[in-house]
Amino acid sequence: MTSTGPLNGLRVIEVGAIGPGPWCAMMLSDMGAEVIRVDRAAEARAHRADGPPPIELVTRRGRKSVALDLKRPEGVEALLRLVESADALIEGFRPGVAERLGIGPDACLARNPRLVYGRMTGWGQDGPLAQVPGHDLNYLALTGILSTIGPAERPVPPLNLVGDFGGGGLLLAFGVLAGVLSARATGEGQVIDAAMTEGASLLGGLLHGMHQIGMWKDQREANRHDGGSPHYNVYETADGGFVAVAANEPQFYRALVEALGWSLDELPPQYDQDAWPQMRQRFAAAFKERTRDEWVALMAGVETCFSPVLTLAEAREHEHNVARGAFVPHDGIVQPAPAPHFARTPGRIQGPAAFPGEHSVDVLSRWGFTDAEIAALQDAGAVATLPEGVARG
Repeated sequence: MTSTGPLNGLRVIEVGAIGPGPWCAMMLSDMGAEVIRVDRAAEARAHRADGPPPIELVTRRGRKSVALDLKRPEGVEALLRLVESADALIEGFRPGVAERLGIGPDACLARNPRLVYGRMTGWGQDGPLAQVPGHDLNYLALTGILSTIGPAERPVPPLNLVGDFGGGGLLLAFGVLAGVLSARATGEGQVIDAAMTEGASLLGGLLHGMHQIGMWKDQREANRHDGGSPHYNVYETADGGFVAVAANEPQFYRALVEALGWSLDELPPQYDQDAWPQMRQRFAAAFKERTRDEWVALMAGVETCFSPVLTLAEAREHEHNVARGAFVPHDGIVQPAPAPHFARTPGRIQGPAAFPGEHSVDVLSRWGFTDAEIAALQDAGAVATLPEGVARG
């Protein structure tokens, strides 16, 4: 199927990695870019016919896979040949690894001066911690943001949404697209150094600003948006479910209070922080009086900021998400649909998650390699395909 998304015509090489890199590549593919994932040849050769598809069924969707052995000079040369026809390349190696393999920025830009070379790491390409191993949680810890998340007793991991995906993959996607726009205007590519520490810090920019003017306390559950305020919180219901209230504005707070059967006249002022602990207890006791679904029914039509806390399974079936097409069946599972919505050039999932090396011959052929060149690469062990008999199950 021909791509119709807003990035139709953009060609991107994704050097296989985990976490934010594949998520960035998914976003670009969903919006119409042709993204080729370069997997390790060993992964293709080891793939068993009865083995499962890639574990990242969602974040690896929409790309074709070519498996190259980048420890062989022929494999390196094959990648550099691909680079000649690409608009961008993204990689997630520790700093210096791509250079040692012979596929670093200098080598790639020498073959294609218009190339945007996107680099995704936790700490960035330089600095005292550049070579220190870590994961999303470690990077987030250094930004100050982790210290703000969780109950009063201790910080808690916010899944890997803030560092890996928001502060990593989304930052890289934005950087790549900005770089491509610049390259098309100037004819010159460049390196994009995307660090999760800096991306997560940007996400927390409002908190850093509020903290420095005395509007954010260092204690958790003591601020408006961290569970400290009674009107912006999550409460348990009689059936063990939960509801979320976010009635920050006075008119929404009034509507919430009245729906609970109270009067503002009998309550402390909404922003009296000394009264917040007591009011949280009062709200908690009130919401424990009905089940989650009973609260949903009672709040229907009330002009306040209220919603049930859904499970993952419930979210996929909620009427609003269904009406918006927020989830779509693909590759045997229900997945989040491409977003945002484009009125004229909508994005779409271009295909299922690929097995390593599933499209090696097809990719090389379409990107300019002759049959003889492909055969020579296979004979040299520089390119691999799926073993005979392996098929998508």
